[in-house]
Amino acid sequence: MKSIFLMASLFISSLLFAQQKTNNTVPGQTMFYAELGGPGILFSANIDRRFTKSALGFGGRIGLGFITTDVLVGSVNPSGFYSYETRSIVTIPLQLNYVFGKPNSVHSMEVGAGVTFTGKKIDIFDNNYRRSSPGASAFGTASFMYRKIPKDGGFTWRIGFTPIIGGGYIQPSGGVGIGYSF
Repeated sequence: MKSIFLMASLFISSLLFAQQKTNNTVPGQTMFYAELGGPGILFSANIDRRFTKSALGFGGRIGLGFITTDVLVGSVNPSGFYSYETRSIVTIPLQLNYVFGKPNSVHSMEVGAGVTFTGKKIDIFDNNYRRSSPGASAFGTASFMYRKIPKDGGFTWRIGFTPIIGGGYIQPSGGVGIGYSF
């Protein structure tokens, strides 16, 4: 779990350092949005920033989200069944991505890859919770998103395909987000 926080801290500090180096940012270079589905699995709040002074090119995103799922809380009970509790679990999606499109257009395409960390081990692929146990889990993620970002910043939205990869499985998933670019 310490490595998760270390990686997240390094990512955030690199975004902040890039912000301090350049006082004048380009509209659309930074985006804050809420996303349903996507690499956050159920719901996440995210910040996405380009590494260059442009709304296009290489960048990254980090988020904080949650999912609600059943987790194994003990062994087999006297009646022969497993004991489960429904819990909300924190998710931390991290991704590197590339946004491409025409420089003066509000339409763009994002392609990205990363990892989503969860606060407890979960199985989102076949609902076989018997393997669930306390600890952290990580899932590979990808994103193929359409973005609409105004040239001067402002309300933005995105929608696309966001598969989740883990344990030898690929779970097809989608995501939709709304937010603000500046």
